[in-house]
Amino acid sequence: MTSHAYLSPSSSERWISCPPSIKLSEKFQEEFSSYAREGTEAHALCEHKLKKLLGLESKDPTENLEFYNEEMEDCAESYATYVMEVISRYREPLVLIEERLDLSKFAKESYGTADAIIVTDGELHVIDYKHGQGILVDANQNTQLMLYGLGALDLFDGIYDIEKVTMHIYQPRRENISTFEIVADKLYRWAEEVIIPKSKLAFNGEGEFESGDWCRFCKAKSICRERANVALEIARCEFKLPPLLSDEEVEEALKHVDQIESWIKDIKDYAFKRALEGRKWTDFKLVEGRSNRRYIDEDKVARLVEAEGFDPYEKKLKGITSMTKLLGKEKFNDLLSGLLEKPKGKTTLVARSDKRQEIETVKDEFQKEEI
Repeated sequence: MTSHAYLSPSSSERWISCPPSIKLSEKFQEEFSSYAREGTEAHALCEHKLKKLLGLESKDPTENLEFYNEEMEDCAESYATYVMEVISRYREPLVLIEERLDLSKFAKESYGTADAIIVTDGELHVIDYKHGQGILVDANQNTQLMLYGLGALDLFDGIYDIEKVTMHIYQPRRENISTFEIVADKLYRWAEEVIIPKSKLAFNGEGEFESGDWCRFCKAKSICRERANVALEIARCEFKLPPLLSDEEVEEALKHVDQIESWIKDIKDYAFKRALEGRKWTDFKLVEGRSNRRYIDEDKVARLVEAEGFDPYEKKLKGITSMTKLLGKEKFNDLLSGLLEKPKGKTTLVARSDKRQEIETVKDEFQKEEI
């Protein structure tokens, strides 16, 4: 596992929004999840696929990938194809793959690795692959990509006279391709006005603590006092009696509900982990949860049931993803495309910034008819 910069681009949203969280996190041990390892392996496969399309020498990493499967193969293939499509827009552009960028000019002890950089006269593209499917990543004002853009500008602006930087997020498991354009001068101004002063505060452990979405990747999130204060302050509203709250108060509370839910989960996880380590809580204890019976030897069970003349197996139609893999995409579409439907998703309340189209309620339709 490669080490990260002290002020890494991937954690930049946090150290920009909550500068002292970097120093605070030093007290906690780094933990690497299986999702992080899977993402690292997916990036290695993406690098290989892109190099092969570019005619560059590359060793296939597949046999050494613990999480390799057909989905990862398809994702890497589609990523490489996407990058090649961007490359094809230009005549003989400079293409850099997994390029390490020195960002210390803007933030002390900061560097990062861009998945793909495409440079041509007047334009610069930075493409970042995201393998995760839990969080939808947006390129708009994405500080990690903006820092990569700064690092690339610092390298090539004097040679190519770059006027515009385009940043891409390619997230195939969420069917998400997001882009954001910014003129070079504005990116430099952002560095002067935001990155340089905020990075100085973060490096020195100074500035104000602030709770927000960026807390989810903070190592101190479970027992951070500022995060607890924000959650508890909102929780003081009596949600059991919504008629006592105005609509404005309810809407204000809704802005923080996700943070509260996340904080509750994190503090419960922290308390559970500490209990497993031997911490005896005064009012809480570890117990064995409810469990269900299971077969010790499924093959033996099947043989015994079959010997009695019964069929021990249940048959179930394969899901769409499994069926596509079984038949192949082309044959699947030829045979079954007319037998597919996509029902409406469950109605849910989200922030106004969400990109999905707003649906109309029955009341909306009624009001239209009255007009």
